[in-house]
Amino acid sequence: MKFLVDFIESKDITKSKIFPQLKCSEEEAEILRYITKKYISGTEEVNVLDILLDIYEEEDYGYLKKLPLIKNLLDFGWVVFGSFSNLKTNENTNLELLHSNIVLSVPFLKLLEEGSLDLVLPEIKPYTDHLEYLQDQFFRIDLYQKLASSKQNFNINSPNINRLKNKLKLLEKRIEERLKVTEQEIEIEKFFKEYELNEKERIIFLALLKEEYAASEGALRDMNMLIDLVSFDEYERIENRVLLEEGSKLIEERIIDYDEMLTPFGGISRSFFILEDILQRIIHPGKKKKSKKLKLNMLIKEQDIFELIEPKTTLEDVVLHPETRKTLNSLLKQMDKKVASRLKEWGIKPKKKGIDARIIFYGPPGTGKTMTALSLAKSLKKSVLSFDCSKILSMYVGESEKNVRKIFDTYTELSEKAKTEPVLLLNEADQFLSARSSSPGSSADKMHNQMQNIFLEQIEKFEGVLIATTNLLETIDQAFSRRFNYKIEFKKPTYEERIQLWNKMLPQNAKFEDGFDVKRLAEFELTGGQINLIVKNTAYKVAVKDEPVFTMEDFIEEIKKERASTFDNEKSMGFLK
Repeated sequence: MKFLVDFIESKDITKSKIFPQLKCSEEEAEILRYITKKYISGTEEVNVLDILLDIYEEEDYGYLKKLPLIKNLLDFGWVVFGSFSNLKTNENTNLELLHSNIVLSVPFLKLLEEGSLDLVLPEIKPYTDHLEYLQDQFFRIDLYQKLASSKQNFNINSPNINRLKNKLKLLEKRIEERLKVTEQEIEIEKFFKEYELNEKERIIFLALLKEEYAASEGALRDMNMLIDLVSFDEYERIENRVLLEEGSKLIEERIIDYDEMLTPFGGISRSFFILEDILQRIIHPGKKKKSKKLKLNMLIKEQDIFELIEPKTTLEDVVLHPETRKTLNSLLKQMDKKVASRLKEWGIKPKKKGIDARIIFYGPPGTGKTMTALSLAKSLKKSVLSFDCSKILSMYVGESEKNVRKIFDTYTELSEKAKTEPVLLLNEADQFLSARSSSPGSSADKMHNQMQNIFLEQIEKFEGVLIATTNLLETIDQAFSRRFNYKIEFKKPTYEERIQLWNKMLPQNAKFEDGFDVKRLAEFELTGGQINLIVKNTAYKVAVKDEPVFTMEDFIEEIKKERASTFDNEKSMGFLK
């Protein structure tokens, strides 16, 4: 502790051993000495007003003129705000500091203890393996984290930030020099060159790799934290968001991906991770992959059972009944890693990644069940393998047992080859789900029961997300009902929801008559499907006019036609908002 004692006892503080490294004035150093004495006598946090009153005269409020000295010490990083201070950054007026508590910073305490903050690096030696290389890179990410934190708490020109920049510069130069003298190729450097990643993309990748090695779900997975690592100011934060958005190289090239999670405030946050095949390549360099991943859209051409759908809309784009949205949001929360971890720990959820859910969407035809299923898949970042169950009898007469199994076997085969878990969508599943005959007499009844028994067995074993759509829940066999853990009804939209539906579906670039009132249209109790049809029919009618202007009369005429011809009075939930 010789540097601490020397700093406290020096008659001339400018002669103390650590003074040259402080880069501050003599008067500012005296304030630091005062706080240091308080610290070693047991007072960790000190009030700015108490400091100034003890050191300077109270007469004529002269002590107030010394507030800029405190501000400078905060900017230098030698002191920070205390835990009981209502201020947390240095972007405050001088007077705001007056009643704040401050404490000596960790860098200053280290300076008192060791007499230097310089980064001491070992001599330049070749890397013996990729783990030694990663050790340096992870230390580098630690410095980027500290720099990102300091940028929030200190002036960008503060000595604290400059010290961190110098450390980073030294470390990065050392990594570069060690690579030059390393004869064996480091797999991760080979990977960077192969994908032509720029410096910011490399930093993001290394940060995520650090989390993988730590088996952590820490802050480095968060989108905002990753952006902060590679951004110097607010402008760069905005500019660098493209690095982690759809279409970016890291995501487009299938290097990283993300889970979306609901925040406590109803928003969605993204937690990033490195994809499994890339991770295995880096963690186990030289080890060959057991199987080659194939693209689902190529595999789908080899079979005639499923249609592959890439959803375009998320649940945020869909008008849903509040109870429906609440249920679906509960399902999305399974993506939260903490929730998934608890379920696995309790033995409720299998120890594998992803969501397990068997869902029934029920309601009359045209109520948006399929659209909501696709939107849920998009929110889960999954493709959809869709099967039209209405074709089952015509396709599989005489071979029901074999071919019902084939639906699930083909799904499993496609998923394994593509190394992905798409949503399995069984549209119009009434044939599968309706009540079985208790005393089948005809061969058709026996075949139907046999087909359903196999279907029941396959649902029981299914892992992943399965969505079945059906018209009426009342007709579903109880054995099937018990196998589905989510049963979601598509109800009649409220007046407010119909306003959303009309606003979303009306042509955006068309002309409307003066006084056109969507609220008046919303008074008609229509389904989302009906509104969609009415808008299209009205548009066809208006488009051929010499003056193509939409009027209330145009829409009301089509509404009357639709209501006169409809045979389905159920209303829509689940159309674009």
